[in-house]
Amino acid sequence: MRAVLQRVLEAKVVVEGEITGEIKTGMLVFLGIGQHDNFEKGKKLIDKILKYRFFDDEQGKMGWNVSQAQGGVLLVSQFTLMAQTQKGLRPDFGPAMPPDQAKALYEQLVSYTQSLFPTLQTGIFAADMKVHLINDGPVTFQLEVE
Repeated sequence: MRAVLQRVLEAKVVVEGEITGEIKTGMLVFLGIGQHDNFEKGKKLIDKILKYRFFDDEQGKMGWNVSQAQGGVLLVSQFTLMAQTQKGLRPDFGPAMPPDQAKALYEQLVSYTQSLFPTLQTGIFAADMKVHLINDGPVTFQLEVE
């Protein structure tokens, strides 16, 4: 399971002209789910994401997590994060979990995240999403659990 975290000044997801999720200052999280991932791995990653300190504290250091920074979280599924890209000129999506299984796991992880962070915003699984963001910094990190 992989996540790309971006510190943003604002972000939103638009599907068919409608905003499905929107935050001001906070973090945009792209989440990729692999074939061998499960709920326990997902919980571990979500816990790390919510505790990850990449917001400026009073000293201007990356010392605060999203809650301490009073930011929002926008969680967006992104199977392309699981692509193998080492060989050739076309991504191999074989490592990604099949869509039906991934959707069920993603929905479990959304529920889990909402239990910890009630104002969570999301995209729509497998939709053609248009993601708008203003990256702050830019600050971007990739986190993984295996």
